Amino acid sequence: MYLTLLNGTGFVFNVDDYMELRSKHRIMGAPVGTANTKGWSPNQSTLPVELSKFETQLLLDENIAKLVDKSKDLKAKPTAEKLEECKADFESRLLGQEEALKTEKLRETERYMDKILTGKRKKLLKQGKNELAAALTDKDVLMEMSVNFKFDRQNALLEVPCEHPTDHSAQIVTIPIVHTNSLKYRVFKDLWRRGKYVTSGDAFGADFLVYPGDPMIYHASHIVIVHEQPVIKPLELIAKVRLSVIVNKSCVFAYEMENNEEKIHYQTVAWCNPGK
Repeated sequence: MYLTLLNGTGFVFNVDDYMELRSKHRIMGAPVGTANTKGWSPNQSTLPVELSKFETQLLLDENIAKLVDKSKDLKAKPTAEKLEECKADFESRLLGQEEALKTEKLRETERYMDKILTGKRKKLLKQGKNELAAALTDKDVLMEMSVNFKFDRQNALLEVPCEHPTDHSAQIVTIPIVHTNSLKYRVFKDLWRRGKYVTSGDAFGADFLVYPGDPMIYHASHIVIVHEQPVIKPLELIAKVRLSVIVNKSCVFAYEMENNEEKIHYQTVAWCNPGK
């Protein structure tokens, strides 16, 4: 599986790759594409999927995917041969739309054939063409529809493929995109290895959100706050815990001990009302 490097992180353009990442590897990402002509909407977003830098680095560390840079090839001026291939491909797509629309028009004509025949026969009878009206058949109507069918290319649908339609070259990116020794990344990686669904917690004032299952089905159960030291100011503690209460989630602090051991410790803090 290949991730495309854009804006310093990995992007997924293939729908099968994204479904594998989501269902098999618990990598969520964020769909940033749109099929809406009015612009991007969070409720109608689609491919490509932007992965966070932590998600991208995790996939690289676990040898699940490779990160590639396609900018050199895709930014290069196309050759005359590539331009002709592009024009031929575009023409074939238009012809495909024309054939599909024509087939649908004929199918719709067959569906209402009785009404169409009745209408045409009445019109011929009014014009005094009794013999033509009597001889008119289904085949005549379909033939007339097929001959007179016109496809206005100005109204054609423009297909915008998500994945690049042609082969192209890319360079493997070997440089880490985040500091793999940072506590925040190691917390993300540790939670993921514990089988959790982990996403960014920026919207809730935390570092991460942890879900019991796919975020499409479940709400987050915990907010995770990463602390470089196992010490926290009382006011900050109250603020974070109160925040977790407001959003109906458990508050978890992730930290390392001061003796330089690399083991990550987790402390869950719950708000307690002694008056109840």
